[in-house]
Amino acid sequence: FYYKFLVYEGSPYSRLMLDYMGVFRFLIWNNRSSWATVTEHPASSCDLYASCGPFGYCDSMGTVATCRCLDGFEPAGLNFSSGCRRTKALKCGKPSHFVPLPRMKAPDKFLHVLNRSFDECTTDCSNNCSCTAYSYTNLSSNGAMADQSRCLLWTGELVDTGKYSNYDDNLYLRLANSPVRNNSKLVKIVVPTMACVLILACLLVGIFKYRASKRKKYGIHNGAMLGYLSSSNEIGGEHVDFPFVSFEDISTATNNFSDSKQIGSGGFGKVYKGILQGDNEVAIKRLSKGSGQGIQEFRNEIILIAKLQHKNLVRLLGCCIFGDERLLIYEYLPNKSLDAFLFDDTRQYVLDWPTRFQIIKGVARGLLYLHQDSRLTIIHRDLKPSNILLDSEMTPKISDFGMARIFGGNKQEAKTTRVVGTYGYMSPEYVMGGAFSVKSDTYSFGVLLLEIVSGLKITSSQLVENFVSLTTYVSIKK
Repeated sequence: FYYKFLVYEGSPYSRLMLDYMGVFRFLIWNNRSSWATVTEHPASSCDLYASCGPFGYCDSMGTVATCRCLDGFEPAGLNFSSGCRRTKALKCGKPSHFVPLPRMKAPDKFLHVLNRSFDECTTDCSNNCSCTAYSYTNLSSNGAMADQSRCLLWTGELVDTGKYSNYDDNLYLRLANSPVRNNSKLVKIVVPTMACVLILACLLVGIFKYRASKRKKYGIHNGAMLGYLSSSNEIGGEHVDFPFVSFEDISTATNNFSDSKQIGSGGFGKVYKGILQGDNEVAIKRLSKGSGQGIQEFRNEIILIAKLQHKNLVRLLGCCIFGDERLLIYEYLPNKSLDAFLFDDTRQYVLDWPTRFQIIKGVARGLLYLHQDSRLTIIHRDLKPSNILLDSEMTPKISDFGMARIFGGNKQEAKTTRVVGTYGYMSPEYVMGGAFSVKSDTYSFGVLLLEIVSGLKITSSQLVENFVSLTTYVSIKK
């Protein structure tokens, strides 16, 4: 394999760099007299070789690249270092079938079979019970392969694969049991099925009544929970009105939380796009069971956003509590978060100076409202680009109030033994001693301001050598 690189007359200075961590970058010299990264690989931790383990793959279709299991597999441990295992084992001589997995990069350790058509490739894998997958992929870009026969076969584990939007190939994965029933068996099923119709009709009434009683019980349960959530000492025990959305409606709106509906993820869980009440587009935040946000943070976010109203704060439309499920429904903001533009070399051009200045002013207005203009002083404690959402007109809206704290009366500062937030954006007195106040958010705003103006992350490989962070670089260069 080789990489061919051409430089034309008049093009900017450029270089290719492989650093000590194994990250490969293509950089160009821009008008700001600095090196700008055009592309880098691996772009995320799950792009590293075999980082998602056997039968796991790196899904790069969403906002954040994430390790997932192939269809028919489940995680083998608490994380993906152990990869995934089959939900049903393959056995030679037992029925099996192949499922197509679109846009998949070919896994490593394949057998390249020469002189095979697609049908012949399929037959070769089907007739060999040790064959776990096959692909009829386009190898034209792989210059090291002189023979362009496209049949690839795998036996044993599949490692180092991924799903990418710019891939057109399918990976055909072998799973136990055939999804198609033998036609001869259908005849044996028809008569018993017809006989069961009357019995099923009678049972439907009982099932309907049972589900109705469950819904009633479920409604009472959630009513009690919402009463708990809406009675808050921090806001004087006032009732906070916000709509409750049923779990069934949310599940329908997201196609049962389909991956195709996922628009983001983080330490709290995942975010899905859905349509409720006809054509109302919403963003649904589903807190994972392992999330750092517990019932207290969930309650905190509902109370704060429902009570606070400002054009530069994200708007809460509803919530849902169903068993272990905790979900928040927000207005849908099509441009997602600020970091998706600010740190993406292909999208930075959208943020011209007037737009950046508009974003800075909008965040400042939202922060001023939290600190001074609302009835109580609100300390956000986690202000950063990923928590600044952008609407269709690039108007910023501060989001994620799970870690926020409320100051009442003349209280100006507090201390905590549980320091939360994101390192780099937290003030030194908060990190070292747990002391926080409006100054803590002001420090975070200052870091955010540096990032918006420079287009660099607080810790960035694009900085001058020997400067560990953007704040250190600016303090020395000022």
